[in-house]
Amino acid sequence: MAELLLEILGEETPARMQARAAEELERLVRDRLQGAGLPCAATRAFVTPRRLVLVAEDLPARQADVAEERKGPRVGAPLKAVEGFLKAAGLASLDEAEVRADPKGDFYVARRTIAGQVTAAVLPDLLASAIASLGWPKSMRWAAQSFRWVRPIQSLLVLFDGRALEGSIDLGGAALPFGRTTAGHRFLAPASITVTGFADYQSKLREAFVVLDQGERRRLIAEGTAALAAAEGLVLEDDPGLLDEVTGLVEWPQPLIGRIAPELMVLPPEVLIVSMRSHQRYFALRRPDGALADRFVLVSNMDAPPGSPRAVTIVAGNERVLRARLADALFFWDQDRQRTLESRLPALQQIVFHARLGSLAEKVQRVAALARYLAGPAGADPLQAERAARLAKADLTSGMVGEFPELQGVMGRYYARNDGEPAAVAEAIAEHYSPLGPADRCPSAALSVTVALADKLDTLIGFWAIDEKPTGSKDPFALRRAALGAIRLIVENRLRLPLLAAFDHGQLGYHHLDAAPVGHDLLAFFADRLKVALREQGVRHDLISAVFALGGEDDLVRLLKRVEALTTLLASEDGANLLTAYRRAANIVRIEGRKDGLSYDEPVDPAVLVAPEEIALHAALAKAEAETEAALAAEDFTAAMAALSSLRGPVDAFFDKVTVNTDEPAVRANRLRLLSAIGTTLCRVAVFGEIEG
Repeated sequence: MAELLLEILGEETPARMQARAAEELERLVRDRLQGAGLPCAATRAFVTPRRLVLVAEDLPARQADVAEERKGPRVGAPLKAVEGFLKAAGLASLDEAEVRADPKGDFYVARRTIAGQVTAAVLPDLLASAIASLGWPKSMRWAAQSFRWVRPIQSLLVLFDGRALEGSIDLGGAALPFGRTTAGHRFLAPASITVTGFADYQSKLREAFVVLDQGERRRLIAEGTAALAAAEGLVLEDDPGLLDEVTGLVEWPQPLIGRIAPELMVLPPEVLIVSMRSHQRYFALRRPDGALADRFVLVSNMDAPPGSPRAVTIVAGNERVLRARLADALFFWDQDRQRTLESRLPALQQIVFHARLGSLAEKVQRVAALARYLAGPAGADPLQAERAARLAKADLTSGMVGEFPELQGVMGRYYARNDGEPAAVAEAIAEHYSPLGPADRCPSAALSVTVALADKLDTLIGFWAIDEKPTGSKDPFALRRAALGAIRLIVENRLRLPLLAAFDHGQLGYHHLDAAPVGHDLLAFFADRLKVALREQGVRHDLISAVFALGGEDDLVRLLKRVEALTTLLASEDGANLLTAYRRAANIVRIEGRKDGLSYDEPVDPAVLVAPEEIALHAALAKAEAETEAALAAEDFTAAMAALSSLRGPVDAFFDKVTVNTDEPAVRANRLRLLSAIGTTLCRVAVFGEIEG
């Protein structure tokens, strides 16, 4: 058994593309090995900024021989059919075929053994195909070549059983041959390195200042940055995303600590963090009390232990770069505060929200009107809601947000405070984009919830009005995210909001579109998103569908109370048996109704009830219906489900003792109406036909 080692060495691959590329290369090679009859014990993929590496262990030295059978024509078939069979099977005469009998007669069968090739002869084309098939979100061509790759490839190291394979990849103008050499760190060890296998390769790379394993690089960075922070009595800002990105930027990680100039610490902490993170890939540090410290951690891609002359030079250079970057931010900070948010509103007229939905100023007017409407259900002050909504987008015209778009909303809060706006208004401005995703914190302050919900609902209503809905995997305007955000705002804050009325009110702002009402279609979209949002919590999607199918239920909080009670009912023995009985009754009514051409949904005639069990069931249905109606009116869904569960005994007794299809037509029809009444009663709390399992 032998080892395969592949390294693709090139220019720096963007960090965000590295992990997927390593997984994809491993999959492509593994699938092709399996398809070629070359099973291996294991495959591993590694990635650094400059190299994409795969190692496959315990490959066979050659493919296994393959026995092939080809069934030919029947014995005595026409000559042309026999000749065609011999040619296709590669036989010289029928003497080389055997005759095999089956139920349809005797047939010629050709058998041959295809000898497996040596693995070294199969691998070159296999690997070239895998490399060519690896796709990138963005790729490029270089020189006059037509071959596309994320960045120019410099060399290919391909070893099998310690020996270099003969082969190449076609770059569409030149061939890049396989070899047995690589190179170390671009600056610290750029010389060519010859290797004999993966262990030798990994060892020599480390000597050449390359840590191959991305998991090890991540650990070294995490431990190094934490140690530097602890030495200063500080705490590292938790940022897994930045840690992953920096891991993809360095081959020889060396964390170092730098200082932020004192005059720049007057900037808001968010500005400092975003500038360090987004532009410089620095880690922020905090004091034990949570305040942002005047320190940062950078990760160098050089051999520069802290305190060494090289480290001092690197830190000083990075401090100068950060000082220049933050000096620009300080300029914007000072300039922006010279104007009020109110004075910035006319500039929103020049920003297009959507070609068919108007400017951002028009959106602000709609959101302000909708926020005032939503303030009541949310328990917020209507005037403050309208004010916060009017100012929420104003910071988009500020210099700071122009430089750091990630700070939209956040800077609005600072500028609102500077203008003397109420604290709740300033906070609502900062939070009106939230929640941006499932991991993002959901606002809980009434005013923040109101403005955030109004902003999201206005967006959804507008795009529904112009029929720009998500289709398949395409959602260019992030409408699914907006709906999920709206659902979280409603559900997590237990907001009792009739959505259809809110949709209708919001659509008043789009009167110029002359669009049909979007409420019911948008509510169906919310139902689908609600299933997605609650799936991770273990809530069954079919139960949500069963409640939505009732129609008219657009209060998500009330709907989820129904679903919770329905879940409890079905988890009990009585509920599970009741569901089975419902299906049995529904099937009988449907089959017999189709046969008779009748619906059997008329009221039961008590005078025609004969058997004690059907009399008892009729009484139980009447009692359960009355109790259910009272419980539903009080929104006591647990009591409603309890009333339904009481039907189990009478229903079971009916099916055990009563024959539905009796010879007496009037009795039979009445019993079918009684079975139909079971479904009618149950479906007052949910459409049981939507429930699966």
